Amino acid sequence: MDKQEKTPLKKLLLICSKATLEDVYAALVMANGAVMEGIETKLFFTFFGLDAITKDRMTRLHTATVGNPGMRMPGGMPFPTWLGGIPGVEAGVTSAMKKRMEELDIPPVDEFLELIEAGGGEIYACKLAADMFKLKKDDFHPLVKGIITVGDLYAMCDGDGTQIVFT
Repeated sequence: MDKQEKTPLKKLLLICSKATLEDVYAALVMANGAVMEGIETKLFFTFFGLDAITKDRMTRLHTATVGNPGMRMPGGMPFPTWLGGIPGVEAGVTSAMKKRMEELDIPPVDEFLELIEAGGGEIYACKLAADMFKLKKDDFHPLVKGIITVGDLYAMCDGDGTQIVFT
């Protein structure tokens, strides 16, 4: 049997396209873990994921309650989709999720961005999405390195051991 030599992960490009608490934090946790392991890390926020790096929206992320097949009620029972449509339910679920994250000492989005940047990670906004939503560099968190095109992102994908992850 042939043994293939494994190429270690050297570079990680994470794409975040959704603004739910769970999607944004998935990207942030993975990026922070990568920089802690010494992996070159770049975060690219596009479409609604831009909310995570937009100054006036980054503190107002919420948990998706409608259409979330993984959502569970206390005790483990599936969360009925229709329940998420009742006014106040999504806000309550989001509040409970944020409280639990706080208990676990999970940092807010802006602090996570600071940790990632301090570890050598880079944070970018998608030019197409920024143009669609009429967002400028001033609208984003100061640690956003630039507003780049998808072509610019692909140019960063060179070298063995590079992975692109879409969250």
